[in-house]
Amino acid sequence: MKFEIWWIWMGLAALFLVGEIFTAGFFLLWFSLGAAAAGILALLGVARPGQFIVFIVVSGILYVLGRRFAERVTEKQPPGIGADRFIDKEGIVIDAIDNTTNTGSVRIGQDEWRANSETGDVISEGARVIVARIDGTHAIVKIKEEEEENA
Repeated sequence: MKFEIWWIWMGLAALFLVGEIFTAGFFLLWFSLGAAAAGILALLGVARPGQFIVFIVVSGILYVLGRRFAERVTEKQPPGIGADRFIDKEGIVIDAIDNTTNTGSVRIGQDEWRANSETGDVISEGARVIVARIDGTHAIVKIKEEEEENA
């Protein structure tokens, strides 16, 4: 009984496709399509080295094109959405901000954020601040008077 390699290629294509369903990032999809192309060539009687070359080339080209497409389609989050909506908003210090001890928090509207001083200065409780940027789970703030002097 002759062993048909195209079954292996199609099995790999299916395996990569199922793997893609359970992962994020469109990484395995390109290998699935490359394996399917190699399987079709196996059905047509192309030798194994040709099948492997087609698998590698098709997968590689589709991966590169897929990355470029994904980068173009997925845009950076527009300002005003998510945590970025707090940038340039006024807040009040509810726990003194000291970067050296990694303490401090601010209230911006109804939300409370852990905070760091943009300049590194200690900012006392009750001071009015402006959010300069968001860094992870911390609001990076500056004293409001500094903002008004620069305006």
